[in-house]
Amino acid sequence: MNWTQLNSAFTLFLSLLVEAVPFLLLGVLFSGVLQFFVDERKLVRLMPRNAFLGALFGSCIGFLFPVCECGNVPVARRLLMQGVPSSVAIGFLLAAPTINPIVFWATWTAFRDQPEIVFLRIGCSLVIAVLLGWVFSSQKDLRPMLQPTVARAMPAKTGVRGKGLGTQSTENDVSLLQSGTYFLGQAEQPIDVSEFQAAAIAATTAGKPFSYKLSLMLESMIQEMRELGGVLILGSAIAALIQAFVPREAVLALGQGPVTSILAMMLLAAIVSICSTVDAFFALSFSSLFTTGSLLAFLVYGPMIDLKGIGLMMSIFKPRAVFYLFALAGQLTFLFALLVNLYGS
Repeated sequence: MNWTQLNSAFTLFLSLLVEAVPFLLLGVLFSGVLQFFVDERKLVRLMPRNAFLGALFGSCIGFLFPVCECGNVPVARRLLMQGVPSSVAIGFLLAAPTINPIVFWATWTAFRDQPEIVFLRIGCSLVIAVLLGWVFSSQKDLRPMLQPTVARAMPAKTGVRGKGLGTQSTENDVSLLQSGTYFLGQAEQPIDVSEFQAAAIAATTAGKPFSYKLSLMLESMIQEMRELGGVLILGSAIAALIQAFVPREAVLALGQGPVTSILAMMLLAAIVSICSTVDAFFALSFSSLFTTGSLLAFLVYGPMIDLKGIGLMMSIFKPRAVFYLFALAGQLTFLFALLVNLYGS
């Protein structure tokens, strides 16, 4: 360890934060808008109840909510708290960082000479997100896989008793709109969700002025930024340290074959944790050295699973569920990339 490496790690850390924070703010903003200005019951009624269609619907919401892998987490958490089917929320969580107009435009700009990469990226990301959303929908009650504070904030189901969650009351007892988990509350104590639940109900009451709703939304956004911002800082620090102290050559040396090149680029995608809006330009720098399949693996896997993204997902899911997402997304990405390497032009 030397000062040059530390200085490089600090610079990388700041660059990751500068790149990620605006999109996290965008996601928190959408979360707040959903909480205070959208009739959540109408929104839930629009969601397909069929697991496959729900996963497909959720995977395409990114065209309406163009956020990256930092901003998608608060929106996905809000969707779960509003009572949308798990397939919709997980489809959005995995697909939104890639399947949105901003990323499509950025990838097209970088790979306009290789348009097949652009459409393969969108297509593979959509298939993986839909399949994983469909798989997770087999869990009838997602609460055991969620962090307790998020599970308690979800709308109650009649007759359902969750482990450690107490007896859930009927649907009419709790508003679908809940505030965030707020595990970074004052004096290191979780903030009582019921306080903000009451505020949310008041904010959506007919006749309340716009300024009142706006002030409550800003308060909720500040609380949610405290929570998710802390996790983002930790994940960015870990990613920066790995980039600074693990020689890139050690990763690139693995990329000499159709299989090892895919594994190397998937590992690189998880380590560098580049925002999905600019990762295409990073991947372009390896286009002369790596196979098409390995570039595709980098562009598909990175937005779904990276170090800072895993940290943010831990604010929603328990470690076991994050591991399932990590493993299943990795296996499917590897399979698609290998098929492109073996049978692509």
